[in-house]
Amino acid sequence: MSRQSLFVEIERFPTRGAFTISRGAKTHVDVVTVRVRRGAHEGRGEGTAIYYRGESAETAAQDILALHGAVADGLGQEELQTLLPAGAARSALDSALWDLEAKETGMRVWQRIGLPRPQPLLTAFTISSGEPEVMEAAARAASGRELLKVKLAGAGDEERIRAVRAGAPHARLICDANEAWEGRDIEAEAAALLPYRVELIEQPLPAGRDADLDHVDSPIPLCADESVHDLASLDACLGRYHYINVKLDKAGGLTEALRLIEAARAAGIGVMTGCMLSTSLGVAPAFFAAMQGQYADLDGPILLAKDREGGMRFDGSDVFPPTADLWG
Repeated sequence: MSRQSLFVEIERFPTRGAFTISRGAKTHVDVVTVRVRRGAHEGRGEGTAIYYRGESAETAAQDILALHGAVADGLGQEELQTLLPAGAARSALDSALWDLEAKETGMRVWQRIGLPRPQPLLTAFTISSGEPEVMEAAARAASGRELLKVKLAGAGDEERIRAVRAGAPHARLICDANEAWEGRDIEAEAAALLPYRVELIEQPLPAGRDADLDHVDSPIPLCADESVHDLASLDACLGRYHYINVKLDKAGGLTEALRLIEAARAAGIGVMTGCMLSTSLGVAPAFFAAMQGQYADLDGPILLAKDREGGMRFDGSDVFPPTADLWG
């Protein structure tokens, strides 16, 4: 077998305005990009650091470069799972290895997974947290989209949702509390959102506080995000959440994400496939994971001021499958 060459770089992409959630605002995202070359073929992958777990693009790049020798000796996806923990580093390298194999074999990733031919997917579009009048204006600008995901912040969330519903009266709404409902009556907070036709609430409590939901009977289904990363963290969500949000950067790549989705479905848990702020190269493998769930939240590239060249197509409320030139 030909030896593999590894290339790693960090790229910065400005956001389209400030991207604001309960933990703060972002005006750019740094992604770690990986290329693995073997012979005439090269696979690419991208990862965005899980910042709330202490990762950065720099630490992710260092972790990948530490595997230079293993990559040169022919590292594959299964061995990679044992060498790096779940996170952006493993996700980027795992994606590059999937892409490399697809390019070498001429078989698309969706075919290797055993999925039907991909069709466009409905994706959520994010409304950043802010003052209600600002959120209403943002919702009005996006009112032609079918599914909006509203970032909440704790105090004043009903006013935020009321404003978004006023701006987008016909859109479906899901919302993301980003752990901001700590110390609040979850059932009452959720009940207050019922008149606005909210159909899902993501991560109301801080990760690690999942047991506090044991006696909560939310009138709106709850979805775990920060509380679930990989397969090992799924058990803590069972009986407490109706859905989980699978992100490749959290799971450590498509390989683990597929296992997590399979286990969630077997346990009767619904699946949302999400993404961090990222370019189309980071979202491309998540598309094939999202084909197996109920919700797709893959708007990362359209929240950037500019996507990378050859990015995925977004048209109306839909995201289209990645081309073979981009990934997989």
